[in-house]
Amino acid sequence: MFCVFLSYLLFLLLLLQHLLDLNGQDSQNFAAQLVKSNKSSIMPVKKRKLPDSDDQKHKCKIASFTRPQIRGVKPISTEALFSSKRCLAWFHNYAGPDKVFGPEAMERFCEDIGVEPENIIMLVLAWHLEAANMGYFTKDEWLRGMTILQCDCTDRLRSKLDYLRSELNDPVAFRSIYRYAFDFSRDKNQRSLDMDTAKSMLALLLERRWPLFPIFQQFLEQSKYKGLNKDQWYNVLEFSKTINTDLSNYDEDGAWPVLLDEFVEWQKTRPASS
Repeated sequence: MFCVFLSYLLFLLLLLQHLLDLNGQDSQNFAAQLVKSNKSSIMPVKKRKLPDSDDQKHKCKIASFTRPQIRGVKPISTEALFSSKRCLAWFHNYAGPDKVFGPEAMERFCEDIGVEPENIIMLVLAWHLEAANMGYFTKDEWLRGMTILQCDCTDRLRSKLDYLRSELNDPVAFRSIYRYAFDFSRDKNQRSLDMDTAKSMLALLLERRWPLFPIFQQFLEQSKYKGLNKDQWYNVLEFSKTINTDLSNYDEDGAWPVLLDEFVEWQKTRPASS
């Protein structure tokens, strides 16, 4: 009887052990499946990389970036544009109904702009207008020249006087003005400038530029010449620009007009005290 009880107790223990083994295996399988399911369904979390020195520099550059300033739109000038109609009305203030104004109107015009009639600026202005005759401006000359200068009233021309004067410092412009002066001041019935007009125009153009001018003027006054032709006029300027005041580089065999050969000879034979 006792042996039977022990056998039965041993059987229960073995059965219990078997059940425990089965439960442990199922638990391990369940845990393994759970881990596998999590791995397949959840994205791995990436580790955040700490910024290195280069990244820090880049970050600083971005932080210090400033937006470029947008330039404001240039305001439209309130000054009225040049008007041909206003320019023409300005002309008729001096010419009346005529197509040209002469010496009397020219004096009033000079007074209005604050320039003496004999001032060299008036010669420069006439050069711009391409005026054909001294003391006269035609309507066509006026409109052409004032349009180029963009002057349609007295105030605008006054504002350009310094510019007109500055053109005398440009060698190319001055040479053109000098050459223009010959035909501008010449009597259109004559091929040469009469001597009085020639001396006046030379004084206007060269007195402050050519140290020998006073001596040359004396030569003209005592000479046999009654006027200057275009070739002589042009060469006086070239002479004043290229020949030394002591005349040491003057070439007697050069292609200078006889007028200048005689001037050099006259100057060299003058007493030193003269």
